Amino acid sequence: MSDLVLAIDVGGTKIAAGVVDGDGSLLRSAIRPTPADDAEHAWAQVRSAVDEVLAGTPSVRGVGIGCAGPIDTARGTVSPINIGGWRHFPLRARVADLVPGVPVQLAGDGVCTALGEHWRGAGQSSRYLLGMVVSTGVGGGLVLDGRAYGGRTGNAGHIGHLVVEPDGEPCTCGGRGCVETVASGPRMVRWARERGWQAPAGADAAVLADAARSGDAVAAAAFERGGHAVGLMIAAVAAVCDLDLVVVGGGVAQAGPLLFDPVRRALDVHAGLSYLADLRVVPAELGGEAGLIGAAALLRP
Repeated sequence: MSDLVLAIDVGGTKIAAGVVDGDGSLLRSAIRPTPADDAEHAWAQVRSAVDEVLAGTPSVRGVGIGCAGPIDTARGTVSPINIGGWRHFPLRARVADLVPGVPVQLAGDGVCTALGEHWRGAGQSSRYLLGMVVSTGVGGGLVLDGRAYGGRTGNAGHIGHLVVEPDGEPCTCGGRGCVETVASGPRMVRWARERGWQAPAGADAAVLADAARSGDAVAAAAFERGGHAVGLMIAAVAAVCDLDLVVVGGGVAQAGPLLFDPVRRALDVHAGLSYLADLRVVPAELGGEAGLIGAAALLRP
């Protein structure tokens, strides 16, 4: 029997498909942009990426799908916030039609990111970890006692929507003051611009980080504020789930100490429970491959 797995990772900005072997190595992959509007256009991008990576692949033993949420693992449907055309979209059934006769597993993209880092990345030494991405949004997933934890509906781990500012800015989820409104790249850039940071049109978190390293006080304050919010969130999740490790990836995390230093300072203040004394926060290792490798891990025994 083939040990190859078809992995699919559907996010708000890109759709990826790949073939992963039994050791967790990504053998080939294809990426498409994520359309935000039409349901069938988005599905066509998934199908195109799948067709590309399966061309020349003799067979796969199963399919793992990670998708931005909310999702419904019982029904196999997805309703990603950033893909307006997909509401209760039957993604699992659609994919099963493409690859008949093999099991198809669906999980949140944050869970898959955590699983990928747990299997092949920075989380291999941990059995209780939060894997998270700080990028255009803030997302995450939990691995508890060595296994993915999706909760009742598959949506456990939506850490980007923990409230850190009760009277804060409105969030795309419908709430206010979520960590995503403070620490995501676009929100950090907007906050800095509103306070006088001068930057070219289209500037992103990488440009903001360069400005902070060059001594721009407003840019540095944006990272301090965002890192503090992430630290508050980590302290809360770690206390509830008894974690020993947090793995942080994504574009904003590429700023390194600009983000991680205020995270750790916040933890020094707010993660005071004795069982959190050994909690570690480390950079992710797999980059953009984590979601695909983690989606394949859904098929592991």
